[in-house]
Amino acid sequence: MGAPGRFLIAALIGAVAALWTLTRPGDPALYPAGPSEAGVTVYLLDNGFHTDLAVPRAALVEGGGPLAEATAGLAPGDWVLVGWGDATFYVDQSPISARLVDGVRAFLKPGNASVVMLDPVATHPARRFRAEDRQALTLSAAGMAALRRRVQASLATDAAGRPMLATARSGDDARFFESRETFWVGHLCNHWTADLLSAAGLPIRPWRALTSGEVMRMAARGQIDAGRADAAKLDLQLVRD
Repeated sequence: MGAPGRFLIAALIGAVAALWTLTRPGDPALYPAGPSEAGVTVYLLDNGFHTDLAVPRAALVEGGGPLAEATAGLAPGDWVLVGWGDATFYVDQSPISARLVDGVRAFLKPGNASVVMLDPVATHPARRFRAEDRQALTLSAAGMAALRRRVQASLATDAAGRPMLATARSGDDARFFESRETFWVGHLCNHWTADLLSAAGLPIRPWRALTSGEVMRMAARGQIDAGRADAAKLDLQLVRD
């Protein structure tokens, strides 16, 4: 291989490495909630390969619009699990062994239709989900509003601006609403969750958000960085005092 070919390969490897480590910075004005602010606690949930967010129902209803309308029509429950995925594979709960071909289609074919899931639950996430499968994040009111707007932006609406129900899964209270976004390997469920966290002010590494474990690690790092920032602010205040 000549020098131009080696240079091209090296440049390609360098570009991939740069993208892989690229971090979208957080916004300290949104996350975490300030010391004088109660904030809104949401829970990042990991089922082993997929991530959802558990959000207080009242926080989704606040502000009106299609997301509030979709939430208001759900069964009772003070918390709502919010997720996103392929319009077929995500909704289907049959054994995974029977859905492998459809999984390959959802993963590799660009432009698949998608849905936003809203699933009301009455039990507090800290009691419903194992400690290792959940992570609490206390957002500022502005951060929660930004997260809510990001979810709402994903909802497709009809001519009257109403959310469009795609399906109501039998056997539980989950409802799936048509989404404006498309699903494939370049934009998976965990990418979508990471986008929500980014909207709420947390730093994320968008190219690495392929797996649920990586999204959980992003959130954990965001908490650590926020703690360091709070400590730095406190030190500065002590110096000023």
